[in-house]
Amino acid sequence: MLLIEELKIKTPTKEILIDITDKIQNIITISGISEGVCRIFIPHTTAGITINENTDPSVKKDIISFLKKLVPQNANFEHLEGNSDAHIKSILMGFSLEILIYNRKLKLGI
Repeated sequence: MLLIEELKIKTPTKEILIDITDKIQNIITISGISEGVCRIFIPHTTAGITINENTDPSVKKDIISFLKKLVPQNANFEHLEGNSDAHIKSILMGFSLEILIYNRKLKLGI
């Protein structure tokens, strides 16, 4: 069974990590899919996706802080829109991931 759903996520700030686990799990629950693979793809070129257990909020801060140091906004990029750093950070994070579905739940570790 192939199911395609679209989520629209608004971000309140330029650099933020937003937990979408519950939204994805809800789609799986409603679909009735009990086993399979959930593929999440981010089509926007300045957004990325990753898996993080999200038990310690300081990890989110550390990830954002490290990416800011690794790819600073004011690094004299040539791109006219002024968001080259966001494009590079999204490439580093990745645009898609796959998560196993088992017993109607995302198979995530801690």
